[in-house]
Amino acid sequence: MARKLSGLQKEVLALYRKCIRAAHTKSPENAPAFEQMARLSFRKYQGLNTKEFTTIEHLLRKGYRSLEIYGDKQVKKCTPVAL
Repeated sequence: MARKLSGLQKEVLALYRKCIRAAHTKSPENAPAFEQMARLSFRKYQGLNTKEFTTIEHLLRKGYRSLEIYGDKQVKKCTPVAL
């Protein structure tokens, strides 16, 4: 039986889906770069302890700000940085 997700976990997954959807609104030649940037950003914190609520909330706020910036129609390109 699958474990129930906490509210923060649901919020992180929702932000991830919004980032991927925003990447798909970009031009076909640039969408993969936006998608890769989103994946790298989330993967960077993959091992974060789920009990670090303040850190996760901070990263969520930071993620929503980034989504607002990169999701803007005027932003055409991005360059994902390898970690």
